[in-house]
Amino acid sequence: MPKVHVPSALRLYTRNLSSIHIPGNTIRDILVALQESCPGVQRHVFHEDGNLRGFVNIYVNEENIRTLAGAETRVDEKDEISIVPSVAGGSHTPDSQMLSHEEIMRYSRHLILPDVAMEGQRKLKQARILVIGAGGLGSPVLMYLAASGIGRLGLVDFDMVAASNLHRQVIYRTDSIGQPKLDAARAFIKGINPNVRVDLHEATFNTRNALDIADDYDIIIDGTDNFPTRYLVNDVSVLLGKPNVYGSIFKFEGQTSVFGVEDGPCYRCLYPEPPAPGLVPSCAEGGVLGVLPGIIGTIQATEAIKLILGTGNSLVGRLVLYDALAMRFREVKLQKDPKCRICGDQPEITELIDYHQFCGVPGKSENNGKDVRDIEISATQLHRKLKTDPVMLVDIREPEEWAIGHIDGAVLIPLGSLPHRLSEVDNNCEIIAYCRSGVRSLHALELLHNAGYPSAKHLRGGILAWSDDVDSSIPKY
Repeated sequence: MPKVHVPSALRLYTRNLSSIHIPGNTIRDILVALQESCPGVQRHVFHEDGNLRGFVNIYVNEENIRTLAGAETRVDEKDEISIVPSVAGGSHTPDSQMLSHEEIMRYSRHLILPDVAMEGQRKLKQARILVIGAGGLGSPVLMYLAASGIGRLGLVDFDMVAASNLHRQVIYRTDSIGQPKLDAARAFIKGINPNVRVDLHEATFNTRNALDIADDYDIIIDGTDNFPTRYLVNDVSVLLGKPNVYGSIFKFEGQTSVFGVEDGPCYRCLYPEPPAPGLVPSCAEGGVLGVLPGIIGTIQATEAIKLILGTGNSLVGRLVLYDALAMRFREVKLQKDPKCRICGDQPEITELIDYHQFCGVPGKSENNGKDVRDIEISATQLHRKLKTDPVMLVDIREPEEWAIGHIDGAVLIPLGSLPHRLSEVDNNCEIIAYCRSGVRSLHALELLHNAGYPSAKHLRGGILAWSDDVDSSIPKY
């Protein structure tokens, strides 16, 4: 398809894209198609009578269409089309977008960059960015977007600051422990840049509120840590037509890209289906290198700023893979899937769905037909049972977690090894599996039940509940 170069003055209508591939056989075809995908462009280029406006020139490669066949000039898929309007350079800027002397000093290193300059800094001041999750990825994102002068930041989170957050969530301090993350994050942002407006959305991002929250922002940044919310963020992005700057981290590796942009892929194009519950542990279950979210989150902030400025080559259609142990970045190409359920040629998803059901996350009543009382045991119940009954206690965590602390008498069989070590499980006594918080042990329970241990249970709340209710000498992590 022919490539259309979009001038800065019109990028408001193209989601800040500097170029777009548009189908068409003539200039008029292309401009009509451009108007359909980016409403508002055509009236800036053509009069109502269909004639080209006098202050706009259009070039096919290096030829002005005024010297060719005008709007009926034919083009082929290799042609490059440039829209070149006249630029006054001194147009009026509303007072709300003007930079104060203090802001000019603050952003002075931006202002002397040709690709930012005064116009770009005003765009940053005008921008509205929603950051979903004020955790590991959200921390560097918020830090650098605030410092860069984004005018309005929306934060979605509902968690409290915990000690285990501090090794990677760098916007929080030791004295923030126990505070709502949003309150601590706002204080941090205001400490960096008091010019930034901070909107707090203290709630889970769900199907009831997601569209209303996101509709008021230009760009969405995904700092989530679970699959249901990640697919929800993607679908909100596509349905609202807003870019989704994606990032994910696990152990020593990270991924980042930009989804939801016109003609680009979405997250569902890359991952049409989520993994089975328990197959991919969260960072809380599997761990994460403290500096890793800083690297991925900083890339996310960079991509958001580039989208606002309309400069550089964004990660649309590209997935960056980072391996901290190898200190290596790799890149793979992404294609828009014409069969994608939400952004394909015939989308099936036209409204938000039940994302927990889609990701197979069981509700309290969904345990293969078994009552929850038949498959779990509390820490205090287990403590009493260990004193009177024969029990095989199976710790399905990793050796590194076992070394932090474990329940006396337990046998370590990591979850990944369990299918190959079932012969070690004693069917002559009650079997109880446990992990850190009770998530992975549910997956272990499914394996045990299917392997012929139908009465096996798991410890509700994992070793964290044991530490809370039975033995506080076991460290929480």
